[in-house]
Amino acid sequence: MYPNKIYFMKTTRSLCVLFILFSTVLFISSCKKDATSRLTVYLTDAPADYDAVNIEVVGIQVKASSDPGEGGWITMPMAVSPVVYNLLEFTNGMETLLSTFELPSGKISQLRLILGDNNSIVVNGVSSALPLEVPSGSESGLKFNIHADLIAGVEYKLWIDFDMARSVVENGAGGYILKPVLRTFSEATSGAIKGVVSPLAANATVQAINGIDIISAIPDPVTGEFLIRGVPPGPWSVLIDGNNGYIDKTINNVIVTTGEVADIGSITLSQ
Repeated sequence: MYPNKIYFMKTTRSLCVLFILFSTVLFISSCKKDATSRLTVYLTDAPADYDAVNIEVVGIQVKASSDPGEGGWITMPMAVSPVVYNLLEFTNGMETLLSTFELPSGKISQLRLILGDNNSIVVNGVSSALPLEVPSGSESGLKFNIHADLIAGVEYKLWIDFDMARSVVENGAGGYILKPVLRTFSEATSGAIKGVVSPLAANATVQAINGIDIISAIPDPVTGEFLIRGVPPGPWSVLIDGNNGYIDKTINNVIVTTGEVADIGSITLSQ
């Protein structure tokens, strides 16, 4: 009887030890998982009056460090690289996914977009090369300061917004060059403005203005709807710029709140 009792006690003690070890492993694994955050980067575009603007994206990197030097850069995975995008497909709230990646929680300070040389523009149905003219643009890339805190277990979404109207410059010889003008924004620090413009014959453009910045959109050619994303919080004026003889209209004191969409409703222009 006693040997069986001793054996039972030893077995119970061993099972307890195994249970503690197993629980510890699960706890450590959970801690490691919770100590990471997901960074997701999208590409979008402010509108421009061209048929197409194609750019080649070679890579994207994030700096998970506050080091002012060149250390701490991490290359983010892309599904295809290099890849050519027609930026005019990503206007009026449209976007495309560039990369998504798990990073250690903590601070990120910069983002770097690396462009290639396979860029082109289509104007009035005619395609021509669009040379990239940015110092080190195809070598060290285009850098953005973001200075964000990645919280464990939380996804941080970031958009790179090309302003094509200012990024494409005529070279004086009938050609064009690409001098990228970009901005970044996140859901955590911005809101949006939406509305509907009519009639479609007005061929209107929409500008959100706050005295410091101007963010543009072109209403959908079928529905007249527009969406301006990445708008910093605060009061804005929205200018509906009509064409074809239609009179402009301005909506003042549109209040933008972080994480929300300010709806200015239906705007009708008159001649």
